[in-house]
Amino acid sequence: MSVKIVFMGTPDFAVPSLEVLVQHGYPVSAVITAPDKPAGRGLQMQSSPVKQAAERLGIPVLQPEKLKNPDFLNQLKAINADLFIVVAFRMLPEVVWAMPRLGTFNLHGSLLPKYRGAAPINWAIMNGEKETGLTTFFLQQEIDTGDIILQQKLSIGAHETARELHDRMMIAGADLVLKTVEAIDKNKVKTSPQILIDSPPAAPKIFKDICKIDWHNPAQQIHDFIRGLSPYPGAWGIIHNKTYKIYRSLPEVFGHSHEIGELITDNKTFLKIAVADGFIHIFGLQQEGKKKMGIEEFLRGNKI
Repeated sequence: MSVKIVFMGTPDFAVPSLEVLVQHGYPVSAVITAPDKPAGRGLQMQSSPVKQAAERLGIPVLQPEKLKNPDFLNQLKAINADLFIVVAFRMLPEVVWAMPRLGTFNLHGSLLPKYRGAAPINWAIMNGEKETGLTTFFLQQEIDTGDIILQQKLSIGAHETARELHDRMMIAGADLVLKTVEAIDKNKVKTSPQILIDSPPAAPKIFKDICKIDWHNPAQQIHDFIRGLSPYPGAWGIIHNKTYKIYRSLPEVFGHSHEIGELITDNKTFLKIAVADGFIHIFGLQQEGKKKMGIEEFLRGNKI
């Protein structure tokens, strides 16, 4: 195992990929991650999950504010790594990704070229996809466009949330990263270009206005929308004249004469909302500034 690695990542999604490389004896010479930042009620400085994992594993950590900073680039060059690996990090400038002799590869949470962008897991569910996957590919100038190294398909459960799919992909992604490194190390990589057929669905960053629920849509579409944004950033809608994030739902396709958005409840055990072709049953929600609640707890304090 002669390949010398620099690993780049920040959130918990990247941690298993870092750990599996170390477990299999690959020399990770340094970890690049985001700078510490204040978090929580006390706004205490908090390091990223990847930094915490690196310190636990005894790997040196670099936390540049700017990736083109000359001091950082000199530190990176001095490591003289053969390969850079990127898992859930920020966009790299060419001066960084072109540095190692074996290149830089990224793990992406979709079957590229589908769902290029910042939020592939969310958008796949929001669009009602039954299947997604993972891709490793070599970085090049345009984001998420490089030649594909390996891919793995994953099914999406009918009621699976973004968090649940994220957690499955986090583990499967670590295995794909390991297989990719093994192939590169043994000089057995056969890449393939990304072939665009029509216009593949994209996965842009998700902002609050995108997360508003339109009760005029069909029940299944709303259900997919809610679970694709659960738990973060959270789909939101107006219930009982207040704004709530909704985390758990079930669709019911059923003809009715209710007005769109009308609430139907026994004020004890269930709450459903009339939509275009049926109802959306609400099971988990959260009013702004308050804790998450199950539907029975919500109805005890909010008679409708």
